[in-house]
Amino acid sequence: MKISEILSNSKQFVSLEVVPPQRTMTRAELLDNIRPLMEFKPPYINVTNHRDEYIYVPQADGSYSRRLQRRSVSQTAVCASIMDEFKVEVVPHIICAGASREQLFYELSDFRYLGVENIMALRGDCLLGEKRFTPEPGGYSYASQLVADIRKEAATKDLCIGVGAYPEKHFEAPNLETDIARLKEKVEAGADYIITQMFFDNSLFYKFVELAREAGIEVPIIPGLKPITSYRQLTLLPEAFSINIPLELSSELEAHKDDKAACYEIGREWALMQTKDLLSHGVPAVHFYTMGKSDNIIGVIKECF
Repeated sequence: MKISEILSNSKQFVSLEVVPPQRTMTRAELLDNIRPLMEFKPPYINVTNHRDEYIYVPQADGSYSRRLQRRSVSQTAVCASIMDEFKVEVVPHIICAGASREQLFYELSDFRYLGVENIMALRGDCLLGEKRFTPEPGGYSYASQLVADIRKEAATKDLCIGVGAYPEKHFEAPNLETDIARLKEKVEAGADYIITQMFFDNSLFYKFVELAREAGIEVPIIPGLKPITSYRQLTLLPEAFSINIPLELSSELEAHKDDKAACYEIGREWALMQTKDLLSHGVPAVHFYTMGKSDNIIGVIKECF
């Protein structure tokens, strides 16, 4: 079933996102990590994707050879395993970063072979140390270009396409209004719905939705959440995702920084408060970034859905 069809139902629901595990993890271990979440009958599970990494190995003649280093199980394998085990829709992330147009459409062909009807179309991140995003030769600079091409191809035009958004703006955008204009380009290219980056201040999400609607964006907007699990994330999350941690939350974590259990519970309670508030404001769904950990998310879902 397409996500657009699921969203047409007025009932609010929970959706989940998982990260392909390290290659040392077995299929059974991966599925056992996901299994507790299936109690809540999520209509779909997003599966992330990251560009291939390369290392440079010194040769005897003083030169270097480039070698592919893939630490995680392939996204395709993870999607196939989840579909087979849980009979649930999967939403693979298709990223422009590190791939040409031909590579991306071969990837899409594999997913269509598996019966996948939904994808997330994303630009992807810069390489480590890269100041500006550089597309692959024959690739895409923007997710809007990928969305437009998917809609043009007979084999892919009927896919349901989700895109990402940033309630606090993408760090490369000069302002939120410009970032929303870029988001509108993705919708006009053919995106069916939007899932946001994680945030910890619901007022920023509501303002973002208001501005998006004023700009003429009418597709469903799903908020994305991640409970903080440790004091260390107080620094790591803003650094990695350019997001704001509200003073009330950061002060609580600071006051309990030497107590891991307390920090974990503070993060869970904050996510619970966010979720209840979002649902009361009528969001169609809440999307949880599991990052391989689910205990705190399970607690939130049990109290809200």
